[in-house]
Amino acid sequence: MSRNSQVVTCKAAICWGLGQPVTVEEIQIDPPKATEVRVKMIRSSLCHTDITSIQGFPHMKFPRALGHEGVGVVESVGDQVTTLKEGDVVIPTYIGECETCENCVSGQTNLCLTHPVSLTGLLPDDTSRMSIRGQRLYHVLSCATWSEYMVSDVNYVLKVDPTIDPTYASFISCGFSTGFGAAWKEAKVERGSSVAVLGLGAVGLGAISGAKFMGADKIIGIDKNEKKREKGEAFGMTHFINPTDSAKSVSELVKEATGGMGVDYSLECTGIPPLLTESLEATKVGTGKTIVVGIPAEPTVPLGIITILLGRTLKGSVFGGLKVRSDLSIIADKCQKKEFPFEELLSHEVPLEDIKKAFEILKEPNCLKIVIKI
Repeated sequence: MSRNSQVVTCKAAICWGLGQPVTVEEIQIDPPKATEVRVKMIRSSLCHTDITSIQGFPHMKFPRALGHEGVGVVESVGDQVTTLKEGDVVIPTYIGECETCENCVSGQTNLCLTHPVSLTGLLPDDTSRMSIRGQRLYHVLSCATWSEYMVSDVNYVLKVDPTIDPTYASFISCGFSTGFGAAWKEAKVERGSSVAVLGLGAVGLGAISGAKFMGADKIIGIDKNEKKREKGEAFGMTHFINPTDSAKSVSELVKEATGGMGVDYSLECTGIPPLLTESLEATKVGTGKTIVVGIPAEPTVPLGIITILLGRTLKGSVFGGLKVRSDLSIIADKCQKKEFPFEELLSHEVPLEDIKKAFEILKEPNCLKIVIKI
């Protein structure tokens, strides 16, 4: 029997339902089907989306195997896979790029119609390769990375240089790249412009890095945690605002820092509903542009209509507007060449068996990015 025809038993982080604790249990991973790859995970990391996933985002299907950021080595491939082979190093994504559909050729969006974002918790054929005690396991998005092995459709992984640092590679599979792309591909920040970034977690620091890459002149980071000042500066922030130092609103503080005008672009990376209007109000009347990056817990959020009627633009974003093959590969190359100060982003490491500790560590003020050692 060939290796890729065998079921693999391994450990994975599981959530059985809303309000249930995360447990590490033995699960079964089926062989990959024709267009799939089975990956032995090396590193994973914790993203804000993982927190919302145990609260029922983006679907209510349980039990689910958790995690969506990470990096691993291809263990086996389906018989129709020609672009990857055993031993290739890959990072998972939750969106594909066919390069031929209407959206891919438009140059206006990364939302591929052939390989779309999956919100079903299953693979593209509406099945799962993961099970526990005979019961189907769902993913959060396209796969589950808090597992020793996982299976993904080949169109939802990106091959990277095998010399890339695995810890840093896990960072770019979602959070950091989402922020970087939001400034680069969604806002299309212009050289010499001004940018405000609300929330300086991994996504926000990615947005700062993206704004710097695009040549922004003034990059304002906004966070209630004073410890984020130093981190923001490491990634290219030029000004820092701690809202708790003043009774004024965030938008008022941003306008004060820009001579009363506001910024050209704002990137809302917190997912806190009231900050959506604040991020809009912080931009220039008539020309300001706000990119929504953070995911709120609520399905609908309030919006100050006058703020947007005054000529400002509000734009949504998935994965920072990045195309996997065309754009994420560029970020991966920069990561491999150590062009990002990711040592400033890494704050904690935990083994998979201690995944519960990661949720406690998240509450600590000095926590930025937690790496899960598989």
